[in-house]
Amino acid sequence: MTTAEAMADHWWWRPGWMPGRRFYTWHLTFRNAPEVHRLADAHRRGLAGVPGLDLVPDSWLHLTMQGLGFVDEVPERDARAIADAAARHLAAVEPFELRLHKPRITPEAIRWEAEPDGPPVAAQAAIRAAIAEVWGEVPEPEGGFAPHVTIAYSNGTGPTAPVARALDAVEAGPATARIEQADLIVLGRDNRMYEWETFATARLG
Repeated sequence: MTTAEAMADHWWWRPGWMPGRRFYTWHLTFRNAPEVHRLADAHRRGLAGVPGLDLVPDSWLHLTMQGLGFVDEVPERDARAIADAAARHLAAVEPFELRLHKPRITPEAIRWEAEPDGPPVAAQAAIRAAIAEVWGEVPEPEGGFAPHVTIAYSNGTGPTAPVARALDAVEAGPATARIEQADLIVLGRDNRMYEWETFATARLG
């Protein structure tokens, strides 16, 4: 487990974000992933006594794939065209299994690195190809994509040692999840949590 030097507040308002604003983005979600829920529950219980953390419930567990833009800047017709194109491109990507086990500590979050990373990278590439088909260009630079699933966000500053001790005490075997779709969602972050409504779904395979 890699340990950051210190925790930092994840919930600062990044450029463009403000209360009430919403963002189109593609995620893999885990609402029907009982093994991931088991692993997440073990870590939520283990981290419950550590101050400064916002623990992610099962309903909001996700793997961020690719952003589109703020809802007030992206025409709905474009979002629907991209969703249709993504359905075609993702049909060429076979469903796959992801494995999560020991989380690592980053300054703003405690997260699992998804293994293997090849299939989600291929799915992201398909989504980017769909966006390029509609827009001719893709927001967010290519490269640097690190597939991960967050179990807790930091809401303040402080040492990482209490987090590391809590994680070391968690005993839970690895979890796998079968990924069969990607979701285009309307994302908000008003309540120190990433929450969303599903706009469109594209099946793999």
